[in-house]
Amino acid sequence: MTRSAVVVGAGVGGLATAGALERAGWRVSLLERGDRIRADRAGWFLWPNGVRALRALGLGAGLSAIASPYTGSGIRHPDGRWLVPPPPEPPSRPAATAISAAAPPVAVSREDLHDALIAGLGEVDLRTSVDINQIWQRPGEPAGVGDGKRVWTADLIVAADGVDSWLRHRLDPRTTAVKADCAAWRALIPWYRAPGFATGGEPASETLGAGYRFQYASLGERGGAGASSRGGIYWVATTPGAARPEPPDRQLSLLRRWFSGWHDPIGELLAVTEPDDLVPHAVSEVWPVPERLDYPAGDGGFALLGDAAHAMAHHLGQGACLALEDAATLVQLVTAASNGSLASQLAEYSRIRRQRAVTVARLSRRISAVVQAKGRVSVAARDAILGRFSDRILDRAATTAADWRP
Repeated sequence: MTRSAVVVGAGVGGLATAGALERAGWRVSLLERGDRIRADRAGWFLWPNGVRALRALGLGAGLSAIASPYTGSGIRHPDGRWLVPPPPEPPSRPAATAISAAAPPVAVSREDLHDALIAGLGEVDLRTSVDINQIWQRPGEPAGVGDGKRVWTADLIVAADGVDSWLRHRLDPRTTAVKADCAAWRALIPWYRAPGFATGGEPASETLGAGYRFQYASLGERGGAGASSRGGIYWVATTPGAARPEPPDRQLSLLRRWFSGWHDPIGELLAVTEPDDLVPHAVSEVWPVPERLDYPAGDGGFALLGDAAHAMAHHLGQGACLALEDAATLVQLVTAASNGSLASQLAEYSRIRRQRAVTVARLSRRISAVVQAKGRVSVAARDAILGRFSDRILDRAATTAADWRP
């Protein structure tokens, strides 16, 4: 018997899940609210767990062609002094070898990863402009969703519809997404706009101020497309407060003012950024994590995945990685289910993934307190603690978050 699945939401988790289920022989429909499937023009940091998840999903073969190794960069004060010195450099290896031999962190263009996920959809029935607003969850009947015009039923319905998930709200009305007390902006600057960076400077850097944070990393070879077909410099800026309502040109002016006087090349990167490059990010989190991530219906049911299940602030950079982990775990479990046992596999998915999500969410909240320290006393205490115990605080958090295997 051919199993069927409906995946709601065509973000990184939804695309990965839909393609993997289709390759496993399932009949899959992918429903997206937007009028087309697209990725924003920014980047992602994929930590070792995200790289392993991509491989488990059968998407690791092309990673070397689109990703650049993201090496430890240390952390600086805004004036350029080291707050946490970078770790010793490992022996140099070609990028492709480094990515394929183990699972080091990488930086990748969102558009490149999106294209790879789209290419892996195969015969998935992809439909856009579908705004799901109905749900069926009745004993003895298949799970179902609808948009007021049509109903989709399936053995499995995957809610991958993002942090403001309508499906999560209906399945567990007690959960909600709350705004974090920070906002973020991302941009990917093509090499030709930053020739000074292309010929010198660190390939990656992180800087912490009083509630402000700036990270950047190079994608591809400096001065050209390199390993990534959309090479350049990817940066992320985090500031206190809520997302800004101003138009992009005004937001960019604010960013240039807030980070004025920070060490090179931060000023240069913001100077060559154009308003259309900006990708604002209103930071939200789902807390607490829902009590369960599976909801039975018929012989199968619903599964929450990605930000719909456990959105968290971006301070650990684990959003996409956790969504890919969810996808790899869910696909492995449900494709191993024999007839009639799908519901029990979904319960196992919930048990495994909820525990993992709670652990990483707690780590993210701890790191948030470090990153968002404000005020002279708090920042001085933060800097002193990081200077003495950075390996215990930051490395342990990063290692725990990235220490996942299929």
